[in-house]
Amino acid sequence: MENKFLTDLKEVFEIEDREIFMDDQFREYPEWGSLAYLSVIAMLDEIYDFQIEEADFKKLRTVRDLYNAATQQ
Repeated sequence: MENKFLTDLKEVFEIEDREIFMDDQFREYPEWGSLAYLSVIAMLDEIYDFQIEEADFKKLRTVRDLYNAATQQ
């Protein structure tokens, strides 16, 4: 499941030339910005049926944090 999540996240960030890892700080990706934020929120909702409040999203730092939030509903 983690590999699928990483693949989904790479697609959202449009990352093709490098790998991403569960312990990455996703906000430090060069691709991070308001559009990426909205895309991640949409991915979590559409693929993982997970909705998150903005205040709770702000607490998430790593890809693993995103994964855990989306899969431990």
